[in-house]
Amino acid sequence: MTSRHKSFGSDNHAGAHPAIIAALAAANAGDAVAYGGDALTAEVQEFLRAAFGAQDAAFVFNGTGANVLGLSLMLRPFEAVICAESSHLNADECGAAERILGSKLLLVDAPDGKLTPGLIASRLQGRGDEHRVQARAVELAQATEVGTCYTLAELGAIRDFCRANELLIYIDGARLANAAAYLDCSLAELAAHADVISFGGTKNGAVGAEAVLVMNARLAAELKFQRKQLMQLASKMRFLSAQFAALLDGDLWLHSARHANAMARRLAAGLQQVPGIRLAYPVQANGVFAVLPGDQIAELRKSWSFHVWDDAGHSESVTRWMAAFDTTEAHVDELIEAMRTTSLVAHRVSG
Repeated sequence: MTSRHKSFGSDNHAGAHPAIIAALAAANAGDAVAYGGDALTAEVQEFLRAAFGAQDAAFVFNGTGANVLGLSLMLRPFEAVICAESSHLNADECGAAERILGSKLLLVDAPDGKLTPGLIASRLQGRGDEHRVQARAVELAQATEVGTCYTLAELGAIRDFCRANELLIYIDGARLANAAAYLDCSLAELAAHADVISFGGTKNGAVGAEAVLVMNARLAAELKFQRKQLMQLASKMRFLSAQFAALLDGDLWLHSARHANAMARRLAAGLQQVPGIRLAYPVQANGVFAVLPGDQIAELRKSWSFHVWDDAGHSESVTRWMAAFDTTEAHVDELIEAMRTTSLVAHRVSG
């Protein structure tokens, strides 16, 4: 796929935020103790602990590493994770949890990307039976892979159910910033519903930097050992810490997420005015999932970068369009105009 325009394929396609580049340059001055023993890392970790109300914080390289590390704190070899079938953990991590942790994933069909107490309950059969894998953790994505967000009330209901059933909660927060922006809530309000939660930086302007926050005091002691064994301990930790220092400074993480969300809403509003296009899911974070005719998708692919979410060879498919911190109104409006033009072309071809 080639693109002559701003990419809407993923927020990962965007470059680094200028403030991140400046922070990396500043951190590059002089020497610093390795493996997180530097003063900057200690300062940023303390800031994150306070912001989340967490017991401990650790920096890792990527989202898959964050997910595997977070779940490693919760699971014994015979225990399993309940997650949505569409979850990144299941669909896009090449079996990392299964291979690295040896943990079975108990999948649930969640059409809107969100689990509920009832859906979680459906995978609790066999508890106490030595012949069956034992459900122990529940993985939630906030925002979900289809751009929806759990409300605080929904998270509270899941938390209460899990506590009553001795289940631990891990929240994949690769786009946690976008969810907080949508819900207009604090990081601590989201984290209060988890035992372990990740806080994504890479999709919000950072470069290979994610954070894992441990909320449950009983799980915190193993964090540093599991991170090392799972190959997520950075030698030059200051370069990861510096990026989160920049994201936290003046709530840059929140301003960037709000902007990306706003660009997604602008795009969604424009697409709903184009004949033949409809939204597949509510637009709550920074992703727009739109159903397009196959002919129009083929035309757009000639010059635009986007993801075909459901490419089953049908006459129409679900496409995903992601906004980022550097997406502008002009980028969005150019795309909407292209949608109108290709819609007319597709209709002429099909006619």
